[in-house]
Amino acid sequence: MKIIINNQEFILHPSGAVFWKEKKILLISDVHFGKVAHFRKYGIGIPKDASQENFTRLNAVLELFDSEIIIFLGDLFHSKINNEWALFVAWKKKISQQVILIEGNHDIIGKHHYSDLDIEIYNELVIDDFLLTHHPTESEAFFNFCGHIHPGVKLRGLGRQFLNVSCFFRKQKQLIFPAFGEFTGNCYLMPTENDIVYAITKDEVIEVSSN
Repeated sequence: MKIIINNQEFILHPSGAVFWKEKKILLISDVHFGKVAHFRKYGIGIPKDASQENFTRLNAVLELFDSEIIIFLGDLFHSKINNEWALFVAWKKKISQQVILIEGNHDIIGKHHYSDLDIEIYNELVIDDFLLTHHPTESEAFFNFCGHIHPGVKLRGLGRQFLNVSCFFRKQKQLIFPAFGEFTGNCYLMPTENDIVYAITKDEVIEVSSN
């Protein structure tokens, strides 16, 4: 789904990624690499192969868009270094794109580990009229791209049926990204009349609420 913000074109992808066409930037939030290994360490029954799913989905998005830069909007890695870090290092060495990380609350791995992989790290980043953060941030001067919340929406069906889906949640000067990663969960938001919800289905992104 294509949307225009501040005269720039953005493509919202069902994975939760966004491609900024003019800048050739791929924006992704809340991957939470390492979460599967973290859960398994504490005895939670998640299949070991699930750790590959985030990489599979990420590679599919990279093949789809002609990106030169990947910007992760925080919570790239879920916890301390575990056995998924080696998978991440191998993935990073295979790609050609520049990688930037906006620090999130889960990004506790030492910065030198990212520096060794030529990954730039910022608390926030301004590009033209856009402010990139992890936590939602209100700004009069900039349009804010952010994550952290893992937004979802409850869609009403026939009768009393409800469908819970992830979404992009747009306010007047803010777009909150869904979590890209598996096993992250959602925070279900209630849009006001001035909000726009872009619901994520298996194959597409659909606008389901607007002013």
